[in-house]
Amino acid sequence: MPSTPDSSPSPKHLWSVGAGGRPRLRTGAAPETIRVLTAALDARIIPDTYVSDGAPVVVEEVSGAADPTAGDDDVVLPLSSSTLKPALLAGLLAQHTDVVQSKVNEKGETYDVEISPPAAVLAAVLARQSWPGLPVLRRIISTPVLRPDGTLLQTPGYDPATGFYLTANTHLDPIPDRPSPEQVAESRTFLLDRFLRDFPWRSPADQANYLALLVTPLIRPFTRALSPFGMIEASMPGSGKTILAGCVGLLVGQRVLTWTDSEEELRKAITTVLADSVGVVVFDNLPEGEVVSSAVLARLVTERTWTDRKLGTNSAANIPNDRLWLATGNNLRTGGDMASRSVWVRLDPNCPRPEARTGFTIPNLDTWILDPRNRATVLRHVLTLVLDWTAKGAPTASDVPQMRQFTRWAQYLGGFLQHHGIQNFLSNADVGRGLDDDHAEWYAFLSTWHHLHDEEPMTALQLREGAEPEYGAPDLWKGTFPTTSTGKQPLSPKALGKRLAGQVDRWRGDLVLRSEVDQHTKIKVYRVERQADSS
Repeated sequence: MPSTPDSSPSPKHLWSVGAGGRPRLRTGAAPETIRVLTAALDARIIPDTYVSDGAPVVVEEVSGAADPTAGDDDVVLPLSSSTLKPALLAGLLAQHTDVVQSKVNEKGETYDVEISPPAAVLAAVLARQSWPGLPVLRRIISTPVLRPDGTLLQTPGYDPATGFYLTANTHLDPIPDRPSPEQVAESRTFLLDRFLRDFPWRSPADQANYLALLVTPLIRPFTRALSPFGMIEASMPGSGKTILAGCVGLLVGQRVLTWTDSEEELRKAITTVLADSVGVVVFDNLPEGEVVSSAVLARLVTERTWTDRKLGTNSAANIPNDRLWLATGNNLRTGGDMASRSVWVRLDPNCPRPEARTGFTIPNLDTWILDPRNRATVLRHVLTLVLDWTAKGAPTASDVPQMRQFTRWAQYLGGFLQHHGIQNFLSNADVGRGLDDDHAEWYAFLSTWHHLHDEEPMTALQLREGAEPEYGAPDLWKGTFPTTSTGKQPLSPKALGKRLAGQVDRWRGDLVLRSEVDQHTKIKVYRVERQADSS
């Protein structure tokens, strides 16, 4: 059962202790009952109550939460926080207290009758948002994490310093704050030479990037950094991408979502899943060749707080965006702003039947990781490396690529990897940009434009006039001119002008689109510049 922190002594004038040792709450008319129940709830007369976003919640065990049977299963935590509603509060009061009212019989004698307060009274109690007596519950977590001060939260139960509630892990022994060199060497060997050894990484950068993603949920409270979107991609099915995503999610809890091209449905799914206490959200097994280009997703990974309308209501939900977001699939690509907001982990088994490979260091890793004891082993080794890093001052790396909103994340994770001698972190960033369909299409268009017209200023209409060759003539644009959503014909001058306006001053490789207003015609003109060769 959840453990309860020490609470303040019960005010004597509000309740007494009954014969069975249970608190006895004496109520009367509705106003008096509201006052008594409000004070009792705020004094934590019900065990394991907290406050979250202005609402009282209770931490409870989740009955029937079965262990995952595969790496792509949802992994729910053994505890959950439930917002108190009138019906739940009535049940908890009946379980933990005696709520009584005085009655007078026909002889004029007074006696107590146990009651269940009316729903309207309970709703009035729960209507307020100020609960100074209840500890703040920020999240329920299943794995130890680094506190903001660099210490490890590893004692199960409620942690006042962070507002986190850590579930118990019977298979994980305490990790020393300063691991010995032998322990650090053992952990590094296990992770690199056993646990991750047999994955067909395309490059050393892919393994380094994966380790960074694996560590991210454990150190996020310390780094307080936004983390990029993790793209775990393979050249063929059976390469191990789902196992890699699952190894993260099985440690910290995960929700597995189905990918959708609908921005509205994606927004709703994000709002719903952020209400769960899981550390990882995985869009698993995207369609082969899918282009991940979502304005909603791009906004999500760059915002610390996700704001959206609560489903079924007109009120807004403001939810901390403290999850790691991953996607898996074969031959994935990115588009729009997702290219600069993604980190790639790429696998390539380079064989016709990856699922038939044998001779693994850990046979059947997909089922091995489902055993809680094995997950605890992986977690112990990861945390050992983390605490060795923090014991040395948690050094950061300054020579990592600039990642806009994610530079802080890259500096901390780069420092962690460098501290343990793991090189090539983010060194495949150029490869990731090559998988950006949006970038590739604009570069091809601008390059052809520059080849045909050099830096001559042109209006959208002038540009459009040469987009469709005469019958039998070759296409001078070689298929690079922007087309409609159906791809059947070039954009109209008006649509082309709107598309060009969104690309002004945005570099595509060594090319950039410039714009100005013609002083005579007052019409906007465009030209393409190529960066001068510095050699």
